[in-house]
Amino acid sequence: MPVFSLLVTPLLGFALFSSAFPLSPLSHGQGNNAADHSFVSNASPVTLGVARRFNSVGSSNVLKFDQARARALRQRTQTDSSSAPAEDADIYSMDVVSQVVAYVMEVGIGDPPQTYNLLVDTGSSNTWVGANKAKPFVRTPSSQFTGSAFEVQYGSGLVGGLEVIDTVTLAPGLTLHNQSIGVADLAKGFDGMDGILGRVDSFWIGPEGLTFGSFSPDVYKCVPTVTDTAWSSGLLDDYEVGISFRPSNTYDNKNGQLTFGGVDATKYTGELHYTPITSTKPASAFVGVDQSLIYGDVYPKVILDNAAGILDTGTTLILIASDAFERYQNVTGGVPDDDVGLLRITPEQYANLDSLYFNIGGEVYELIPNAQIWPRTLNEAIGGSPDAIYLIVNDLGSMAGGGLDFINGMSFLERFYMVYDVGGSRAGLAYTPWTYEEMN
Repeated sequence: MPVFSLLVTPLLGFALFSSAFPLSPLSHGQGNNAADHSFVSNASPVTLGVARRFNSVGSSNVLKFDQARARALRQRTQTDSSSAPAEDADIYSMDVVSQVVAYVMEVGIGDPPQTYNLLVDTGSSNTWVGANKAKPFVRTPSSQFTGSAFEVQYGSGLVGGLEVIDTVTLAPGLTLHNQSIGVADLAKGFDGMDGILGRVDSFWIGPEGLTFGSFSPDVYKCVPTVTDTAWSSGLLDDYEVGISFRPSNTYDNKNGQLTFGGVDATKYTGELHYTPITSTKPASAFVGVDQSLIYGDVYPKVILDNAAGILDTGTTLILIASDAFERYQNVTGGVPDDDVGLLRITPEQYANLDSLYFNIGGEVYELIPNAQIWPRTLNEAIGGSPDAIYLIVNDLGSMAGGGLDFINGMSFLERFYMVYDVGGSRAGLAYTPWTYEEMN
């Protein structure tokens, strides 16, 4: 069973440059602490390149970006789809790149494939390229323009262009034929990017129904995501995507991985616990779950109770409803910093900071104090003071009760392994060897 892996690098900004690394093996066993084990594959080793580029956006802009994204996500809807798997399927792992505010991966489009760097986003579905005018879409013999136009509005901007049916290569052996993508004629708000694997670059790994309303003249049209296409083509063992991120306090750690068609048990410890996708709208349109938040264990304080929200790779921070954020601010003593927009605490307050407990599906996930702060070595890169301590929990921008009351973004997912089980309509989470790392 071949496995293909593409190694990763954390970046700052919304772009990337390049460097190549060898593959690792995929394990199907129980979770263990060997997060950095080399993979062994029955197939020949495959090396895929990744690259990194700095684009300091400033934390204040990151917060505004996340809040604008949250507003846009509330307007999306979902329709369900399913298809039967074929035999002789496999599991494929690809590494992705941490850009501090987002994760990206290299994807080939066309035949012969042209390489694009796409943002990994579980909060959208449209696949598109063309944001980077310095690297426009290259038409190859496999590119078929359908005559349909597409347009998507995001919290950070908008994109519009034409639909193309083309070949998409996620890794050697994982090539998708007749995949719908968008080719942008107009893209605003995506400087430094080629497109979205989901939201900002070109591919989506989430629900197909999120493409609803993106096309014209057929405004009711929905198109399969890359996960849908891989599943219906018989390329995957399971109709799911495993996501492994890892906290980083440097610019060049190789620390992210996507696994299509299964999970990588070397990336988590203990058991994976699953919870059904929430039935509460609009969170149900995404990788939505129900959760409660408790601060502290000796004198626990309820921050958010039995609310619906989403797990989202395209959001940098952890955003919670405004009333919950007020409670969190009160218990931490954080003060908004005008320069970066995040809560700032003193060293004394940090010494007294308690863990934040996420109860999701009856399982509790502990976010330790060190995981609640921005990596201090990266403060200056986001426009902050080098010795300051900033909290990564912030205001969603709306009160609780709206059906999307939190977004557990990249800062949360870097501490836990996540699985989006498309076929089972559920999400899975597990602890990792770096859940309790004191590295920020």
